[in-house]
Amino acid sequence: MINVSLGTAIVLGLKKGRMACPPTTAYLMLGDKCLRNCAFCSQARTSSANSLYLSRISWPPFPEEEVILRLEALGPSGPFRRICLQVTYFPRALQRTLDLIHKLKEKTSLPIDAAFLPKNFEEVQALFEAGLEHLGFGLDAASKRVFVKVKGPGWEKIIHLIEQTAYEYPGKAAVHLIVGLGETEEEMVRMIQKMHDMGVITGLFAFTPVAGTRMESFPPPELTSYRRIQIARYLIVKNVARAEDFSFSDAGEIIAFPPFDPEILSNGEAFRTSGCPDCNRPYYNEPPSGPLYNFPYPPSPEEVRQAMMEADIWPKSGA
Repeated sequence: MINVSLGTAIVLGLKKGRMACPPTTAYLMLGDKCLRNCAFCSQARTSSANSLYLSRISWPPFPEEEVILRLEALGPSGPFRRICLQVTYFPRALQRTLDLIHKLKEKTSLPIDAAFLPKNFEEVQALFEAGLEHLGFGLDAASKRVFVKVKGPGWEKIIHLIEQTAYEYPGKAAVHLIVGLGETEEEMVRMIQKMHDMGVITGLFAFTPVAGTRMESFPPPELTSYRRIQIARYLIVKNVARAEDFSFSDAGEIIAFPPFDPEILSNGEAFRTSGCPDCNRPYYNEPPSGPLYNFPYPPSPEEVRQAMMEADIWPKSGA
């Protein structure tokens, strides 16, 4: 059996349902409860959350061969443009992931990515040798201070693995960064810059409180703060500005952007789901009714204007 995100299952015809926006990536999850104990995660070792959930999305199980056959039937011209494996930390995680990659590659030509926490660089090499296109590291925290608090030990090890992967496999390393775990905006902006300088893809998530986790009573990040960080990330990855060009308050809040032409934001890309190519993660952080932290579709001009205003420092952007 393999767990399939609800949206993916609907597209594959494994579940019936209606979607405001279908996923452009097929999301599959491997593993049971994770051996790690991240404070925000429903799959954490001590979490009492429903084990069929990751963030606010349900991942019902289906026979693995049936899922692969349906992916094969859709083909490369179907609604999915890639496959992403979400892998919890369990004893045989590497072999299980390698086996699935091989099976998928026999049946489909879709590129395959994985969110996987490797134990060492040998595991990284094995994944890429099997044909993985991008490896996503669940760094999540923007600083060691926050990492130790919500994820535990291991900051230096994962940073070293990201650096080594980025050097040996240019353009193939990605990190997940969660806004709202207790970091300052400055810490997040500087981490985005650090990753960008190494050639690492950054994907922004908004913290989502999940019942049964240690952080169930924590609020999601303020939308104004998330918008500022989205804009900052976009300017950094487009090489329009660097972290040191921003102005921050003593509390670490962005209080002014460096000068730039606001027209660069008009296509709405800054406010869309970020990360690996073709990944739109519909409503992973929020219900379709909104407010939308990450737009899973191209936002309308009005939605773009609203998102820009939500950053709350637009008149002080210097543009």
